[in-house]
Amino acid sequence: MGTKRDFDFPTSIAPSDGAEESASDSCGHDLVLLDQLTEEKMLLRKLDRRILPITCFLYLFAFLDRSNLGNARLQGLPEDILGGDPTGVLFDWLVSVFFIPYILCQVPCTVISKYYNPRTWIGCSAILWGLCSTMMSTANNFATLLVARVCLGVFEAAFGPSVVLYFSFYYTKNEYGTRVASWFGFAAVASAFGGLLAYAIQHAKVSIAKWRLLFIMEGVPTILLGVLCLFILPGRPESTEFLTPAERKLAADRMNRGTGGDVGVVVNHKHVIAAFLDWRIYVAGVIYFGLNCALGSLSAFLPTIIATMGHSSALSQLLTVPPYAVAGVILLIASYTSDRIQSRGFMIVAGCTLGGIGYMILLGVTHDQHVRYFATFCIAAGTYASIGLVLAWFAHNLGSETKRATGMPLFGAIGQTGSILGSHLYPLSAGPTYSYISYRLENKRRNEEFGEPDLDERVDTSELADKAPGFRYTP
Repeated sequence: MGTKRDFDFPTSIAPSDGAEESASDSCGHDLVLLDQLTEEKMLLRKLDRRILPITCFLYLFAFLDRSNLGNARLQGLPEDILGGDPTGVLFDWLVSVFFIPYILCQVPCTVISKYYNPRTWIGCSAILWGLCSTMMSTANNFATLLVARVCLGVFEAAFGPSVVLYFSFYYTKNEYGTRVASWFGFAAVASAFGGLLAYAIQHAKVSIAKWRLLFIMEGVPTILLGVLCLFILPGRPESTEFLTPAERKLAADRMNRGTGGDVGVVVNHKHVIAAFLDWRIYVAGVIYFGLNCALGSLSAFLPTIIATMGHSSALSQLLTVPPYAVAGVILLIASYTSDRIQSRGFMIVAGCTLGGIGYMILLGVTHDQHVRYFATFCIAAGTYASIGLVLAWFAHNLGSETKRATGMPLFGAIGQTGSILGSHLYPLSAGPTYSYISYRLENKRRNEEFGEPDLDERVDTSELADKAPGFRYTP
């Protein structure tokens, strides 16, 4: 009997049956959470491998096709079909006319896209704008090239905002910014690649005008990518055959994490109206307007600006590459950081400041060409980082799928008018920097009135979108 007592736990530390059950339940709960996290990471990697490559390369060629006039200008386009264009007015209109249908068609195209399979919508728009870009190589006068640019604007309007909406189907708040930045960062890659391609074409010995070859080489791959998109891009999370049934359920749960508004082939008309009445969307449009002034002028005129530093046309094409390469790196760093800290406003302020400093240097320094070239790095890095952050900022701050489908292209359309201005002028960028304060104040007000919510708890936004009491903005 004494021997048996030697093996008993001391009374003070012996676990009770209830404690054993509690420890067992806690361990089991932790294992379930670990399994869920592992499954989610595997799903995220699977989605990234399938979604990001095709959408990023599509945007690369979309940006090439809309901005290649800057390179074509140095390859003889004005002399061939614009009568020399001594004032530059015709060239300016060719650049800016793209943005007129691009602005007007963004909202209706993005809302209508909700009724269609995303891969069909995105793939067909790519095929159509690729055809327009390729046909630009056959233009013989200002009018035919102008028509091709107008059609290009229509079909790209069906692409860009729809992809930004499409990403919100699969990625959560903590993942979205980095993915949008990776996608938008290919605009910087496109600008760098466009300079390299233009440099190579400049030295090619061909029987057709070099600017015509440029349009062909940038248009045909777009068509091929569009066809590929029809077969490999996943559709909506709840119905795509790309995922297993378990993965579809997990993807749908992730899509509704934190909110529970309208999803699928449906448009909530009240949320469409709510988007048009939301003043923050118009403030975002003003910010985006200023940034697009910078981006529009940069993409259209950077080769010409560098040429004024005393470089040949071919070398000027090549020297556009480093500023865009640096811009892409800065964009990814800024977006990754904003995802981690879940704050985008301050990062936008920093980007706008960097771009503004670059413009002041470029306008203020006239004799030191090395300093002026350095300024182009500041402009490109600040502009691209800020635009990528603005695009990511509003996707999860609009509360429902319909309000995102309306609000994002709405502020984008307002902002794209800046690209029209940027194609006619070379303005000093001074983007507004205050609206993130509104988000913080509204979150504070809701916390005081309704209490602090569990951020992982699902919020029903089907009626009020982002105005729901439990919804919290990303500042």
